[in-house]
Amino acid sequence: MRVVEIETPHGPARAHLHLSVAPRAALVLGHGANGGVAARDLVAVTEVALAAGIGVALVEQPYRVAGRRSPAPARQLDAAWTAVLVALRAEALAGLPVLTGGRSSGARVACRTAAATGAAGVLCLAFPLLPPARRAATKVPESRLSELEAVPVPVLVVQGERDPFGLPPAGPARTVARVAGDHSLRTDLGAVSAAVRDWLPGVLGPAEVTR
Repeated sequence: MRVVEIETPHGPARAHLHLSVAPRAALVLGHGANGGVAARDLVAVTEVALAAGIGVALVEQPYRVAGRRSPAPARQLDAAWTAVLVALRAEALAGLPVLTGGRSSGARVACRTAAATGAAGVLCLAFPLLPPARRAATKVPESRLSELEAVPVPVLVVQGERDPFGLPPAGPARTVARVAGDHSLRTDLGAVSAAVRDWLPGVLGPAEVTR
C-alpha cells in the first residue's frame, strides 16, 4: 500500500493506493462524512476488488487530512474529488477503466461527479437517501434520489435493511442489494462483499473476477 498526497482547490487530499502489478481496472472510494477510509465496509470491498484484479484507491477528503471532522460543503467535496480523479488518472491509474464510489457522503460525491470523472460505474455503500429529520421540522426531508437518478453509468447500492436514511429503489441501471443491518453495514460484511463481487462482472466483464 502506498499513500500519496494530491493537491486540490481546497487543500491536499490523500489517496491510499492498493495496486497489484498489473490491475485490469481501478476502484476509487471515498469515506463517509464523519468517518475515514478504515471503515469496515470500505476495507471489505477493497479486499473483494483486489481479489478481482482491480486496484483500489481510498481517498481522504481535504477536510479530513486537515484534521477536521465536520465535512466541507458539497461543492468543495465535489471539486476536491474531481481533482483527485484527474491526478490519479494521469499517473497511478493511467490507462485503466475507473469505477468510483464510497460510503454515505462519499457515495453522494461519486454520484454527483460520475459524468465529470468519466466513471465506468458507481458503487454506493449506505447511500443516505433521506437526510435525518430534525425534531422541530414541519416538513418531510427532501429525498436525494435525484443524485442517483442522474448517474449515467451502472450503479450498485448496498443498503442496510434498517438504515434510518431509507432504502433507495432499484432502477434500469441501478441494482440495490439489501443486507442485514443499519447504516454502518457492519452486521453482515460477508453479504456486502458478495453483493459487490456479483456486480463487478456486469460492469467490467468476468475475465479475471474470482471468488
